[in-house]
Amino acid sequence: MEITCLRGDITTQDVDAVVNAANPGLLGGGGVDGAIHRAAGPGLLAECRQVRATDWPDGLPAGEAVATGAGRLPARWVIHTVGPDLRAGQDDPEVLASCFRRSLEVAERIGARSVAFPAVSAGAYGWPGETVADVAVRTVRQAAARGSGVAHVRFVLFSDALLACFERALAAPWNPL
Repeated sequence: MEITCLRGDITTQDVDAVVNAANPGLLGGGGVDGAIHRAAGPGLLAECRQVRATDWPDGLPAGEAVATGAGRLPARWVIHTVGPDLRAGQDDPEVLASCFRRSLEVAERIGARSVAFPAVSAGAYGWPGETVADVAVRTVRQAAARGSGVAHVRFVLFSDALLACFERALAAPWNPL
């Protein structure tokens, strides 16, 4: 698996699937979630409402992931995942890791070979960029070591500070054992 990072706009990425740092309601919001919903158009909201009505009536739990179509985005799918909210006391890094792991599992299930991730939970949910980068990179590398069907993961970061965190995490030595 190729793993890269760049500073950019996740809504413009030419990948099979973009990951949305969603809220439990799946109905749009601020930050990455709002940007993806605005760029994708009303079809995404309609699909999210259907997911809520059928599969997750109580909302998507933190650490879980679900796919929808991507509306007007260049991607084919949006994989929605809910990160833990540190400001609300959700401080378990395993829940954060689950966001990345479950998103990759969903990507494999739908046949996505390339996936763009944001820094899940690093925005409004208050997790430090270094922690998110370390957890995200470690989790993606573990999936690659297990033979994930995803060929390319791209971390798309909205600030220079987050990009630097992910560059450091990717440059760090990694031992899969």
